[in-house]
Amino acid sequence: MPRAHFYVEGNVQGVGYRAFVEREAAKLGLKGWVKNTENSGVEVVAEGSKENLEKLHKLLQKGTPNSGVESVQLLWEGATGEFKDFEVRT
Repeated sequence: MPRAHFYVEGNVQGVGYRAFVEREAAKLGLKGWVKNTENSGVEVVAEGSKENLEKLHKLLQKGTPNSGVESVQLLWEGATGEFKDFEVRT
């Protein structure tokens, strides 16, 4: 099982983006977390099937109606199995 580490840049804070990510990741059966970064971006770590992680990648690029995603960087890593669900971190 892979782990995907995403770094999202653009207008993604204060527009419901983290809640959107949490909801969509849960629908896909992914486990991990999402949080805001200090540089006005969003960071996401998710574990699950490669197919569903790729679906999440496409959703992150699309964003919400109020967001303006400029880029999504993806790093593939090995899963650790440390997550029980998907959550918003602060």
